[in-house]
Amino acid sequence: MVSYAGDIDVTARAEGGILNSLSRSILGGESSFMNTFTTADGGTVEPAPALSGDVQHHLLDDETLFVQSSSFLAADPAVDIGTEFGEAGTVFGGEGLFMLRLSGTGPAFISSYGAIETHEVEPGESLVVDTGHIVAFEETLTFDVRRIGGLRSTLFSGEGLVCEFTGEGTVWTQTRSPDAFVAWLVPKMPAQSGTN
Repeated sequence: MVSYAGDIDVTARAEGGILNSLSRSILGGESSFMNTFTTADGGTVEPAPALSGDVQHHLLDDETLFVQSSSFLAADPAVDIGTEFGEAGTVFGGEGLFMLRLSGTGPAFISSYGAIETHEVEPGESLVVDTGHIVAFEETLTFDVRRIGGLRSTLFSGEGLVCEFTGEGTVWTQTRSPDAFVAWLVPKMPAQSGTN
């Protein structure tokens, strides 16, 4: 949270019950507890993403949106937030085999590292995205995770795994990769001294 205005009540709860909140924490990389901001007089809350980039509003209408864990920012309490098991080998930018599933009706907010770009996938077409750049996608799409090129290219080119989306729907991507930034930053960090 950056700020709020008005009479706001903040509570931390295990949304969806203990099992669902533990699932989000262990499998989806989210906290077990979520902050709920409540107001009776039309107050406002300004959320703050962890990384510098865009914030985008989505109004879900009895639908499901899959979001990488680090891109989920906030949602209305009416939106169910759970985890979804991906197929074997699914790794979204180090997020593991699970992604967050936002379903129901209500507003939700996603964020990115860098700018968010929107890609429409039409029937008969496909979209290939580096797994570290996926922010979210609609449930109407199917996907397949694979290597780009051969094993040598996967290990040494820096490209790694890609996700190919088919069907009909929208994919949101981020223009920057947190993993690529960390890989660039770590060699530039000063070495730890062995003395106190």
